[in-house]
Amino acid sequence: MFQIYLPIAEISVNLLVMLGLGAAVGFLSGMFGVGGGFLLTPLLMFSGIPPTIAVATGANQIVATSVSGTLAQWRRGNVDLRMGAVLILGGVVGAIIGVLLLKLLRELGQAGLIISLTYVAFLGIIGALMLWESARAIWRQRAGKTLSARRSGQHNWIHGLPFKMRFPRSRLYISTIPPLVIGALVGLLAAFLGVGGGFIMIPAMIYLLRMPTNIVIGTSIFQIIFVTAIVTLLHATLNQTLDVVLAFLLVIGGVIGGQFGVRAGQKLRGEELRALLALLVLAVALRLLLDLVVRPSELYSIVPLVGA
Repeated sequence: MFQIYLPIAEISVNLLVMLGLGAAVGFLSGMFGVGGGFLLTPLLMFSGIPPTIAVATGANQIVATSVSGTLAQWRRGNVDLRMGAVLILGGVVGAIIGVLLLKLLRELGQAGLIISLTYVAFLGIIGALMLWESARAIWRQRAGKTLSARRSGQHNWIHGLPFKMRFPRSRLYISTIPPLVIGALVGLLAAFLGVGGGFIMIPAMIYLLRMPTNIVIGTSIFQIIFVTAIVTLLHATLNQTLDVVLAFLLVIGGVIGGQFGVRAGQKLRGEELRALLALLVLAVALRLLLDLVVRPSELYSIVPLVGA
């Protein structure tokens, strides 16, 4: 009952489960302020969606969720269009590399394994660092200590690089090389793992480029719209791995869940939210690791070729 056929994934799924999954990721996105792609892709894989379909659909989901966030940041004047253009340029290069790499691995029949292994390492490292940082912040807060903050505009080795450009909105005069590299890395992650990359881009822009935090958030969301849109288009044309039916269901659920997530997130402090998110990330990484090492109930099974 409530079964719906996914034409690209070539499997039938429960309509309510997919809507619920989209709502759950939307809730987490609204609660923690993240894109949710790094959680959506593994959760789709847990639900039986082939890894390559999960990656392409995760990127498509980020396009939809980032548009509303960008409009809100734009109204507040928190988008640096010039910096965003440089990040998008780097992101396009990274996206092309990521899509071609995934296409090669798919042809070799190793895409699913490599995606899972990358996620285990990726989520494990990110989750551990987030948990350590949040636990440290909670401990220092209870001890009555304050963490020293870095101010935007301070100079470091980044400011000595060539090819400088002025970014008036961010009050910076820096080399275009670091933004291009950051954008390319985020584009590669978006194409290969179906993630937005904000959890890498935002700290890099704050601590390396020394951009104001409010401008960083708005600019990050702005550029990821274009990068993930290009990733989605490339996956649909080169890999034929975008399932529009699945994406539509997830977007509907995500819009609903996101509204409740924002309300829930307002009831917790920042360090508590980061700690909860870190535990969730580590739980997903552990589940992926178990799927790789635990002997399956059926040693041989027939799976759609698209998931190879």
